[in-house]
Amino acid sequence: QVQLVESGGGSVQSGGSLVLSCAASGDTNSAYCMAWFRQAPGKEREAVARISSGGGTTHEDPVKGRFIVSRDNAENTLYLHMGSLTPMDTAMYYCAAAMGYYCPGSSATRYPYWGQGTQVTVSS
Repeated sequence: QVQLVESGGGSVQSGGSLVLSCAASGDTNSAYCMAWFRQAPGKEREAVARISSGGGTTHEDPVKGRFIVSRDNAENTLYLHMGSLTPMDTAMYYCAAAMGYYCPGSSATRYPYWGQGTQVTVSS
């Protein structure tokens, strides 16, 4: 099992930047995919970006060119560098993990491990 703890959320003005972090603990010696999801009020949880154990990344269309996902395997930490933020990015951001070398896709149901979430609020 893997335990996840996010940090780095906050309030920022439109056009600003934030960096989210997610610290993993537990069975981190096994290969695992790490991902970011977000959920805005009244909306479904949606995938943002994910990175495989080997470093292969996928960024969903709404964040391509603005967000970058990365991981430090030595520190068992996942990052999300967010730039050019808009009010549409306002949401609770969640870190998720799934065991295995490759990521299981964009469906939240395929990720059994979740953090508690960190709020990102972007004002216009």
